[in-house]
Amino acid sequence: MNGWTAHDIPDQSGRTAVVTGANSGIGYVTARELARRGARVVLACRDETRGRAAEELLRTQVPGAEVELARLDLADLSSVRTFATELKADRIDLLVNNAGVMALPQLRTVDGFEMQLGTNHLGHFALTGLLMPRIREAGDGARVISVSSGLHYLGTVDPRDLNMEHRYRRWIAYGRSKSANLLFIHELARRLAADGSPVVAAAAHPGYAATNLQTAGARMEERPVAERLAELANRLVAQSAEDGALPTLYAATAPDVRQDDFFGPRVQLWRGAPQRSVRAAWTRDDRASAGLWRVSERLTGVTYAWPPRV
Repeated sequence: MNGWTAHDIPDQSGRTAVVTGANSGIGYVTARELARRGARVVLACRDETRGRAAEELLRTQVPGAEVELARLDLADLSSVRTFATELKADRIDLLVNNAGVMALPQLRTVDGFEMQLGTNHLGHFALTGLLMPRIREAGDGARVISVSSGLHYLGTVDPRDLNMEHRYRRWIAYGRSKSANLLFIHELARRLAADGSPVVAAAAHPGYAATNLQTAGARMEERPVAERLAELANRLVAQSAEDGALPTLYAATAPDVRQDDFFGPRVQLWRGAPQRSVRAAWTRDDRASAGLWRVSERLTGVTYAWPPRV
């Protein structure tokens, strides 16, 4: 794992990958590098204009890439269902749940969920469940990867106030949504193992990577000073999106990845080559992960097609 780079990604020929939020940042880099290694890549993007620009750029950077664009709005469960229904792939070897929002003002999804939990967790929970039959069809080598954050330490999921209706704090909401990502992967890994499936569920985080995630909230609220400060920090402190994508790419392709693994940058959870990362104890709590799973099924209306033997 020492010094691992995108050049170490194994051949992905014959594999189909779906990457959410693939129009920019680490999502775009992840999609591009998988395509560079021969995968057929579906760019699942909310904004079709930005998605089309990303597709054109990727085809320029990787001549001959097998890539297609599909619209997916994770903050709208009807969009998630439409995406899953219209996706033409008979099997999916890799699903990278990358898209996300961070530290937004208090907003709701189309379905009434707190925006960060709804987008970062519930939308991906529904998407994974709807695609799971095709992921299981891929068999050995298939993976589900969720992108969490080192900031999951800011808070665990509170089942008594899942949508933070009593007191909304944007960074706590973000931390909870990222803890939810890890609880989801923990429970999915447990259920896959209990079912005897060869599909692997793992997670990653990019450290502090320079993407538009940091500026989106300030831009949405028209706070230009905060936006400029975030841009300055991206230039001076953050590592590049290229390096930030490495933990995701490692989790998605490296041969030694195990169920419920979590990868991040080696230097203070911030930058550097990928390695197994520390995580909060609550993200490995079986009772909490099972409880979140049940609530997620109820809220999304998506029940996974295979019964767990637990």
